[in-house]
Amino acid sequence: MSVQEGTLLHTPNKEAIEQTNLSDYMNWLTKQYGLSFANYHELHNWSVTDHEAFWESLWHYFEVNPEATYQHVMDSSKGFMHTTWFQGATVNYTEYIFRNMNPDHVAVKAYGEKRHKEEIVWGELYARVSAVANGLKALGVERGDRVVSYMPNIPEAMVAMLATASIGAIWSSCSPDFGARTVVDRFIQIEPKVIFAVDGYQYNGKKYDRLDVVKEIKTSIPSLEHVIVVPVFQDALPAEFNLWSTFLSDYRDGSPIPYESVGFDDPLWILYSSGTTGPPKAIVQGHGGIILEHMKSMVLHKDLKSEDVMFWYTSTGWMMWNMVVSGLMMNGTVVLYDGSPAYPDANVTFKLIEEAGITSYGTSAPFIMACRANGMQPKEIADLSTLKAFSSTGATLPPEGSQWVYEAVHDKVWLNSVSGGTDICSAIVGGIPTQPVYAGEIQGRVLGVDADAWDEEGNSLVDKVGELVIKKPTPSMPLYFWNDPNNERYYESYFNEYIGVWRHGDLIKFKDDGRCQIYGRSDSTINRGGVRMGSSEIYRAVESLEAIKDSLIVDISHPTREPYMPLFVVLEDGFVLSEELKTEIITSIRQNVSPRHVPNEIYVIEEVPRTLNGKKVEVPVKKLLMGVEYEQAVNEGSLQNPHTFNYFKQFHRQDA
Repeated sequence: MSVQEGTLLHTPNKEAIEQTNLSDYMNWLTKQYGLSFANYHELHNWSVTDHEAFWESLWHYFEVNPEATYQHVMDSSKGFMHTTWFQGATVNYTEYIFRNMNPDHVAVKAYGEKRHKEEIVWGELYARVSAVANGLKALGVERGDRVVSYMPNIPEAMVAMLATASIGAIWSSCSPDFGARTVVDRFIQIEPKVIFAVDGYQYNGKKYDRLDVVKEIKTSIPSLEHVIVVPVFQDALPAEFNLWSTFLSDYRDGSPIPYESVGFDDPLWILYSSGTTGPPKAIVQGHGGIILEHMKSMVLHKDLKSEDVMFWYTSTGWMMWNMVVSGLMMNGTVVLYDGSPAYPDANVTFKLIEEAGITSYGTSAPFIMACRANGMQPKEIADLSTLKAFSSTGATLPPEGSQWVYEAVHDKVWLNSVSGGTDICSAIVGGIPTQPVYAGEIQGRVLGVDADAWDEEGNSLVDKVGELVIKKPTPSMPLYFWNDPNNERYYESYFNEYIGVWRHGDLIKFKDDGRCQIYGRSDSTINRGGVRMGSSEIYRAVESLEAIKDSLIVDISHPTREPYMPLFVVLEDGFVLSEELKTEIITSIRQNVSPRHVPNEIYVIEEVPRTLNGKKVEVPVKKLLMGVEYEQAVNEGSLQNPHTFNYFKQFHRQDA
């Protein structure tokens, strides 16, 4: 029996609330500043009304750099998108991570399909980072140079990232499941000097040779001077490549990490937009902003402590990998997994909870829904008693997914549903450990983020779906886009809809107490008869049916035709799109969404197009069906299954 949206699933008891980091922070504010808040709502209100005081309090609470001085906390005199933070202060992301390390405590537990389990204590992690940092300096890498990675979620990627940041160079990463064109499209923009890569990887039991791709990347990017390879399948590599083991041993001499103090707003790393409708945007984020945002996230909104063991299933091409690295800021333990979450079966990451003693587990909403659809009961195959928090992001988690976590995983766990974005490498709305959990809802706005739902005229909405906006700057917002000297792409991405306000590109609905739901991307909004609807609601209604495996819907507005909304469905084995099934689909949408949002036609497809991160690709399909040329509508390098567009190209030709 399905749970209703908004059903109460979990309430933390008084003792649990008092033991949270959030309560500790509130007590600290009382002692330090005489501030007293009755509840989280009051605390959040202060964090966005006395914006500078809030962010300065985090600087001191997290002891970012007690010896540093700064001219101001934030300066927005040149406008929202040109805000600067803690001007004059110096920081270093890697130095902050190692600030309080216990050299004998386990820092990393690494698992994978191909490699044996590896545990790395903090002292060993420090030694490896030092060796790679000194090696990079020996190769001529200087502050501001770019160092890139084509490695999976293995310790070497983490070590290389920390080493790069330690010397003030700028990091960027692509997962090895990305093809050569996709990688080159990203890396060629930033002109890297060094690339760390693997010769291959294993996923879902299958080996993938990547040596030819690495060679193509090297040939295609003229700025690359050095290639350092971690051998996964081959012992001998071409002479043009440097071996990771040799590189490590040559510079491992016990010397300290050669930290480079950098400005708060100095570049730390470059992430990329999905690029589904054009070239990927190279998003630059800074050392200080990431330290503050990620500490806020880890400490106050994930409630992590030094004794915790954190895991999040991710690839190195997703911002969640960067968040996992930042999990080290708590000086606890992070768990890495390199491989498929469904090999040899979908219980593999749940078994890790028992084996690694994971206390905080993270995954994607689609994975949760797949586990539910397959009738999985993780609590029956592993001891999950260490688990305190279960986190979800990447898409909307429907009420049924929330219910499954409490019924099939752990009935006392805190479900931490999060939504944010690569753009800020952090959350906008997410978990609040002192608050109840309700089915299908995110607990509320995170601290310091003045988020709201707006209509087209900029009016604030409550209990209605609107554009997700952020009304005040936050420290991890992009410093700029690479190769965007006049900030034109940056402006067009976030500030062209509302003057002086960040438009995130999602649809959201807030309740009066701050609880909220994400309804998908606003640029794929379903607008029928003036009623705006996120596609996620329609997907929930359609994919709840036994016969439907997956679905895609687009709303096509044409200047000379009536609005047209086709629904494309992937059927489970043994089903056909009969008139009875069509009626069942339409009835489900009519009853669970609205009569306005019934599709004009229903078509069967073999597979839904998805991004490399597994998100449904709606906008490129919409553009293609509206007559945009294929090359302008679709960036194949950003897709995990570009062949799916063969159907939509043919569909457009028939419909033209």
